[in-house]
Amino acid sequence: MEVPLSPYRLAKARELYNIFNIFNALSWQFLVGNVITLFALSMGATSTYIGTLSAVLYVSFFFLPLGRILTRHFSVVKIFSVAWILRCVVMLPVFFAPFVYVSGRHDTALILVLSGVTLLHVTRGVGMIGNNPILSFLATGSDRGSYLTQVQIVTSAGSMFAGFVIALILGRNPPLFLYAIIVAVGIASGIFAGIVMFKIPGPALQSDVRHDGFATILRDVFSQLSMRRFIVILMLVALASGVSRTFVVVYSREVFLQSDGMVSLYAVFGGFGVLLAGFVIKFLVDKIGAKPIFSLYVIIGLVSMIPIIFFPLAEIENHTTSVLYLTFLFFMMSFGWLGSEAVMQTYFLGMVSSEKVMDMGIVYFLGFGIAGAGGTFLSGVLLDLLTALSGSMSASFRILYAMLVLIAVLILFLMRNLVSLGALPFKGAMEVMFSFRELKAISLIDKLNKTSDSGEEAAILSVLHGTPSTVATKGLLKRAQSPRLSVRMDSIRAINALKVLSEDAEAALMNDIINNPYTTAYISARALGNHGVFRAMPLLRELSESSDYMLAGEAIIALAKLGDHSFRLRIEEIIAETQNPRLKIMGAEALGIYGSPDSLPVLLGLQRRANPPPYLRDGIVLALASILRMQNRFYPLLLRLLADLSQAPVLAEDEVESAYEHYMTVHGRKRSNEPKLSVVSKQAKTLQSAVAEYMHNDKGDDLARWILELPDDLVNSTAQTILSETVLDKDFLDCPRLKLLIVHWTAQQLKAWTNKLKG
Repeated sequence: MEVPLSPYRLAKARELYNIFNIFNALSWQFLVGNVITLFALSMGATSTYIGTLSAVLYVSFFFLPLGRILTRHFSVVKIFSVAWILRCVVMLPVFFAPFVYVSGRHDTALILVLSGVTLLHVTRGVGMIGNNPILSFLATGSDRGSYLTQVQIVTSAGSMFAGFVIALILGRNPPLFLYAIIVAVGIASGIFAGIVMFKIPGPALQSDVRHDGFATILRDVFSQLSMRRFIVILMLVALASGVSRTFVVVYSREVFLQSDGMVSLYAVFGGFGVLLAGFVIKFLVDKIGAKPIFSLYVIIGLVSMIPIIFFPLAEIENHTTSVLYLTFLFFMMSFGWLGSEAVMQTYFLGMVSSEKVMDMGIVYFLGFGIAGAGGTFLSGVLLDLLTALSGSMSASFRILYAMLVLIAVLILFLMRNLVSLGALPFKGAMEVMFSFRELKAISLIDKLNKTSDSGEEAAILSVLHGTPSTVATKGLLKRAQSPRLSVRMDSIRAINALKVLSEDAEAALMNDIINNPYTTAYISARALGNHGVFRAMPLLRELSESSDYMLAGEAIIALAKLGDHSFRLRIEEIIAETQNPRLKIMGAEALGIYGSPDSLPVLLGLQRRANPPPYLRDGIVLALASILRMQNRFYPLLLRLLADLSQAPVLAEDEVESAYEHYMTVHGRKRSNEPKLSVVSKQAKTLQSAVAEYMHNDKGDDLARWILELPDDLVNSTAQTILSETVLDKDFLDCPRLKLLIVHWTAQQLKAWTNKLKG
């Protein structure tokens, strides 16, 4: 088993790998990028030659098995480094090609270019066996997807810089010797990159590990349905990507007659597209998964090719239109197709285990190579054939790119059945990508992962609490294990604010209520109840009698929210037995959530006890209001009462007067000959006097009688009986909150009775 690097050594190794990637990108652009295509076109190369030259790029992948054999005797870092240096040395024939061409030996010059590029890719193929293992070795930890994309961003930035320099060097009509200088710089920067690679730690030599034969690897790959699907998609993406990006260079030069310098400048915009694609992947891949981003980039790649099919020939002569159009093509094709290749590699590394990265990587690159080489070579031949038959190179490109569009459509059709690897569904991913709130949450999580300042950490968590996002769950769960109590509390509060909890979040909250009493357990219990986590019910029952009264209270409320009605009686016993006012209040709130009139005696019993504190009285009366189904209407009235308790009689009279006015508005002009209307008319007139006696003189006989005369189909019989007895009970005469609640309830019953007879 490979021992991972310490955080410090991993950071240093990643720094060195970034330096390697910068110089490697420079070398690639100076030796193999679009410049080599422009070089060949400057020496009169045909589309078939360009297709062959591009196909050679994929030869690398066929030499991966040779590199794999060498891993039995040498470390992958050593193989990679030596091969990278040799691949630059073998490009020397290309350096001499301009001088050979100037001497009049044109075919020989083209042969030198093809042979040098071929040798480069052969040696590169041997070294590439170390690419995935080294990258996988450095991409350890929770930021795996993000780091893999960061590598691609660094490479893209280096490529953009190199492309811009090449565009400046080539200008409009570059002499061939400038290509020799460019090749020389590419050789030098590539050798330096190979030297840097020697210093980067990687997987150790494992000479004792048994390597499966290639046939066994293929059987392993094709025995898995998910891997078979992926390989087919991989090959189609390699074909569409390689052909579209290779021949857009020829399209620009031959159809639009653009100079080498301008084409190189377009390539810089293509590099910007790759850079932007990398930033998008880095920002989102660890949050929404690789699959939806993969699909999105294929769609962009498809869209980028459609303009070639329909671009009007008359606009070719328009310089401004041509420049804007070609800039768009290079940018969008690179953004879509190279973005697809980048996220495809991330997806692949997520599919395979670390011990199979090397073997599966061979199949990955071989599939990529076969499709890319075959596609570019056959496309070059097809272009020459179509041009010869039609006499129009523009028409040939229309046909070629129409075929590529159909291939892209096929890719999207096949991608529906790819394994998600934990990614969001495409629709959900698009909602995240086009939601300001979700993107803000992702940005906050990124900041949270980078900060080491506790104050900033708390501030970010506070903002996250107000910006609930499911994509932030992973980061919040990590912070919920912080050694700092305030950070754990803020993280769990932010988790509670989420609309939906993942299974990992539910498990983390259940673990927290077990292991962290007296600290954060009560917040987790609240979250479990708020989110309806029914599997937590047995645990919450057990913790309802915890010595941590905050946890016990939140567990009780959570059980009420989960609808655990069989536990209601035990909650009534708990709040009757406990001396803790906070637990009594929380128990009363739970009974209010249950809403059972059978709990009214228990709550009234809490009021009956000697001098309960005001905040307990408030909690009890609100719970009573909830059971009577009128908390929202009573709450503002309670606030007015608490501002001045002496105003209880006035507020009660206002309630009754309001109910009487409502009755008069609805039935006041009607004759009360009808029996039912006659009864309600009598009740409406007597309620004011009954309430006045109750509130001013502490005499509840008339009000009790009034309550008992309410029709059975209007009120709950249990509540009716208990409230009629309560107004007669002397123990409750000094309870202005309760008295006002009962009056408010009677006023609401009169209004409801009035409305019922409205028809």
